[in-house]
Amino acid sequence: MKQKVGPVSATFKGAVELSDIDAPSSYRISGEGKGGAAGFAKGGANVRLAEVEGGTELSYDVDAKVGGKIAQLGARLIDGFAKKLADEFFATFQKVVEGGGNAESGAAGGASGDDAGAGTGDKPAKKGWLKRLTG
Repeated sequence: MKQKVGPVSATFKGAVELSDIDAPSSYRISGEGKGGAAGFAKGGANVRLAEVEGGTELSYDVDAKVGGKIAQLGARLIDGFAKKLADEFFATFQKVVEGGGNAESGAAGGASGDDAGAGTGDKPAKKGWLKRLTG
């Protein structure tokens, strides 16, 4: 994932995992990534699902830890950025689940241009990260 936080820009390589699954009411989605000289990031969200009239309500609490150059930006900036990324992720997730969104738009989680959008010329279209996860 390519991401810019304040003046620091980095490409992070890592993994995402689901744990503490208590279907159908809650789970934890967590991830960890290394961004070379920029540092590392790890965190996640505790997700709760509740049945409501007309559908399911999803609520979540986000936590993040960082080290390296990114940590020098300060906790307030990092906490706000983590919340913003989570909001984007779950907004796109909602669109995909409800059938009105495009999983390949790269809107959530800062998907890079390499993973999103249609192919050109003789190259086939690459699937976005969410499409690979759900497709």
